[in-house]
Amino acid sequence: MKDQDILLNTLIESEELLNGYTHEEIGDDHLFTGLETPMKPNAFAISDEEKKERIAKLFAQIMDVMGLDLSDDSLRGTPKRVAKMYIDEIFSGLNPKNKPKVALFDNKYRYNQMLVEKDITFYSNCEHHFVPIIGKAHVAYVSSGKVIGLSKLNRIVQYFAKRPQVQERLTNQIAVELQTTLNTQDVAVIIDAKHLCVSSRGVKDNTSATVTSFYGGAFNSPDKIAELQNYINN
Repeated sequence: MKDQDILLNTLIESEELLNGYTHEEIGDDHLFTGLETPMKPNAFAISDEEKKERIAKLFAQIMDVMGLDLSDDSLRGTPKRVAKMYIDEIFSGLNPKNKPKVALFDNKYRYNQMLVEKDITFYSNCEHHFVPIIGKAHVAYVSSGKVIGLSKLNRIVQYFAKRPQVQERLTNQIAVELQTTLNTQDVAVIIDAKHLCVSSRGVKDNTSATVTSFYGGAFNSPDKIAELQNYINN
């Protein structure tokens, strides 16, 4: 057995305690370990094309173990389709080369109130079960003298959503990226999303939704929060 296979088997079978509980005892409970998406140091040592080749072979093995007939015309191309989808689409936000390039412009209009981009639809995936998170993001900022194109707000949301995620981390990653890019603390992010790991499996609750928020700088006050909520709700 290869060293990498031994390491992966060890990690999968590990019963290391988290706050005194095993992974089995934690079950579906939500874990949020930090701001950064957990990545290996050598995550980009191989090309996207090689990743797709490896994923296709591994996914074919999963299908085979499940008893699916890979010689069937409908299933034959599935492993390659899944691999392409993972790398080029739904997990493309893992690769820094796909990070949107953002140009800053002088705030010549001298608009010094909050700017709100609401109802940004996004699709992400829960990192605990790899099933969809579907939601809307509301993003706001107050210019410190620079502004960015409105579409870039959407693109930043999509970039961080297109990776295995936890909603709390997604909220904070978007906010910190905007604070850094715009050179201001005056940023707010609210995310309202449905998790299919809750609605399609496990507890199977199809009516609940999860809301997370980040209020930075001037937004961290009751008046600004109320003003923002009014914009979003109207």
